[in-house]
Amino acid sequence: MEDTVIVVMLKDKETGFLEKELGSYSLTQDVRTVYNIYAEEAEEGKKVILRLSCEKEIEDWEYDAIFDYYDTEPLAAMVECVDEEDGHYNPVWVVRFPFSDAYGEMEDKISHILEIHKKELLSVYDAIADKKDDYFEE
Repeated sequence: MEDTVIVVMLKDKETGFLEKELGSYSLTQDVRTVYNIYAEEAEEGKKVILRLSCEKEIEDWEYDAIFDYYDTEPLAAMVECVDEEDGHYNPVWVVRFPFSDAYGEMEDKISHILEIHKKELLSVYDAIADKKDDYFEE
């Protein structure tokens, strides 16, 4: 499997422009679940904002079902916060955690977050497989 390079850029909070590359990380799996990633300055230092989604297009009825069955606890154990974000075609979770200048540490952290997210998505897909009638609206 080929590596995919994820670049974390520093985003200016006021202008919204990406100003500076903070690091690029080679990841081998689960990168299709990354909606976007960047960092912002905060009082406590730089924070990475990682938006996670699904690796496939979902049906309309699955949108709420995925949010209902997705357990954020495994991710919350390793990041500062995990929030659901509406307004996208697929479900999106916003994950925030401190940026580190240590290349290996950041690469491992992002990789581990993606691994946990993918595992939870697979669990959710299994759990909702027979729930279409519960969520399908005529």
